[in-house]
Amino acid sequence: MPTGDLGVIIERATGTVQIVNTTTETTLAKIDQLGDLSHASIVYSRDERYAYVFGRDGGLTKVDLLKQEISNRVIQSGNSIGGAISQDGRYVAVSNYKPGGVKIFNSETLELVVDLPALGRDGQTSKTVGLVDAPGQKFVFSLFDSAEIWVVDLASGQPKVTKFYDVGSKPYDALISPNGRYYIAGLYGEDGMALLDLWYLDKGVKRILPDYGKGEQRLPVYKMPHLEGWAVAGNRAFVPAVGRHEVLVVDMNTWKQVGSIPVYGQPIFVMARPDGRHVWVNFAFPKNNTLQVIDTETLQVIHEKQPGKAVLHMEFNPRGEKVWASVRDENKVCIYDTSTFEQQKCLPADSPSGIFFTNRAHVIGL
Repeated sequence: MPTGDLGVIIERATGTVQIVNTTTETTLAKIDQLGDLSHASIVYSRDERYAYVFGRDGGLTKVDLLKQEISNRVIQSGNSIGGAISQDGRYVAVSNYKPGGVKIFNSETLELVVDLPALGRDGQTSKTVGLVDAPGQKFVFSLFDSAEIWVVDLASGQPKVTKFYDVGSKPYDALISPNGRYYIAGLYGEDGMALLDLWYLDKGVKRILPDYGKGEQRLPVYKMPHLEGWAVAGNRAFVPAVGRHEVLVVDMNTWKQVGSIPVYGQPIFVMARPDGRHVWVNFAFPKNNTLQVIDTETLQVIHEKQPGKAVLHMEFNPRGEKVWASVRDENKVCIYDTSTFEQQKCLPADSPSGIFFTNRAHVIGL
């Protein structure tokens, strides 16, 4: 079975995942006993055979997509919030809330290789967030409680940790640019974002987008946007505004806002089709039944559809001819043609949330 055709859908309410084929648009298997998947994410081995599932209960599960079974599973903490896989595929790192810190495992055996308690400069243990992989055998993550960003270099096989302090109040999530150069953390405690240039660590962290954040918005924030949902098209980033019905346009050369696009609700994921021509947007409660499509040239909304209640996540086929959308409260995943916007079919799924295709194995930060 070709692994490049495969993907995994999280079924959050039942602790199960579906293995799907993206070419035939069919479900191949369902695997259970993966624990609490209420905020689960997935990374893939380099050969696309294994999915590493990070559960909210601290479970790290290695799923064999070809044998369609759990290969290995460890409970590595009390509460985890995502993970990453190293550039060479040798290490899997997990970000933890309780106890705070990052643990790094051998991807073959799931044996613990490095344990990094997140003890901040202020002496308190912090939740860790925004964990991503970076070129040069690095992992990067933020300390929510201690306002720090740590870079872990594993090129020598032994961890070398570089720490940056006072990066801004309560970094809550982060992303890495598609080329792996810029690490950007959102700040829950203040407006603005923290940017670290991984090419020039000696320059330290600088603040960008000083008006980005909750500020004095008139709308309640039902859900903070996922920063990994930023869309990049050319030299511009399309960013979900916090507490506003807008998608912001950012010039990535200057890291300044150059525009804003009115949208249906508070955006959560703002995702670019692989060719960068269109951006698809979903929204927070109570307007989470809708998808909108933005033309990246005209900066206009060109299409809108209502797949159903609680559209939580989207994933493009590797070359972008289709997009899959999870509709949690209607127990389905719907597939759309990205040229015609027509619905192709829907697959049944139990409270689906995240959708992860195996081409992510070859993408930095995913």
